[in-house]
Amino acid sequence: MTLLSVRNLDVTFDIVPRGAWPWTPPNKLQAVRDMSFDLEPGQTLGVVGESGSGKSTLARAVIGTVPASRGQILWGDTDLRKMSASERRKHRRVVQMVFQDPLASLNPRMNVGEIISEPLVTHDPGISRAEARRRAGEMMERVGLLPNLLNRYPHEFSGGQCQRIGIARALILEPELLICDEPVSALDVSVQAQVVNLLKRLQREMGLSMIFIAHDLSVVKHVSDRILVMYLGRKVEEADARELVRGPRHPYTQALISSVPIPDPKRERLRNRPVLEGELPSPVNPPSGCVFRTRCPKARPDCAEGVPPMLMPEPDHLVACPYHEVMRPVLQEA
Repeated sequence: MTLLSVRNLDVTFDIVPRGAWPWTPPNKLQAVRDMSFDLEPGQTLGVVGESGSGKSTLARAVIGTVPASRGQILWGDTDLRKMSASERRKHRRVVQMVFQDPLASLNPRMNVGEIISEPLVTHDPGISRAEARRRAGEMMERVGLLPNLLNRYPHEFSGGQCQRIGIARALILEPELLICDEPVSALDVSVQAQVVNLLKRLQREMGLSMIFIAHDLSVVKHVSDRILVMYLGRKVEEADARELVRGPRHPYTQALISSVPIPDPKRERLRNRPVLEGELPSPVNPPSGCVFRTRCPKARPDCAEGVPPMLMPEPDHLVACPYHEVMRPVLQEA
């Protein structure tokens, strides 16, 4: 049974130009357009793309903090967009989120024990203070922190420790889905590995499903079962994580993978590296047809005529490019 299904989802914001008259109609910024995907129980879906691709907006639409303009967000047979405010509040027990900036996401006026136990107090008002503190201490241990640190405040911890606190807060309600919005991008490389391994361990122990958002494909492929690639609000490729990394077909995915360095100077020098040129277009005025055509090395005149359909060159591998081809080997012939 599918845990989460997103179908033809659009998220649009009204942007009023600076200095405009009150009666001036706002511009439409389409942050997410025609997005569809499925998430199975216990599965991790990695979402990658440049800044401005709509990854975080997609996550916030799924969790309900940003309203969708069109489409369905199905939790089993229930459309989350049609839930009342009280139903949405109850649903937040099963869907939690870990944010990008570990320190900014924690209340500086609350100690760690209060921060971690706050979801318990919110959703179970009758819980005793002692019980909430006991469960917060247990969750501290599960994320690799000493429970005797419950009385300390966020500024007394490092960035990696603050992210562990944020993970503990998100998991104390034992949700079914954890959405991680670039949870390691603000951390050192060594700390990134620790946090990613922690998330994988907790996923196995608690039977979690995850949506893992990041810029770095090397991190995403390590933690994900499937990878979805976004560009300017649209899905351009989706496949099994190993298959997508070994044989990317969309030119944008190929450029993202080529940007990941290889820790071997000799192999790095011999790489066939497609270079992604130009800047991400404005989502207020996106290109016609294929949104990637203004930066695509394979663009043709007919790419401006219509949005390319999702093709399936291999089973369970989707790509939005009629001229797709598997990327050439990483190493060139000497």
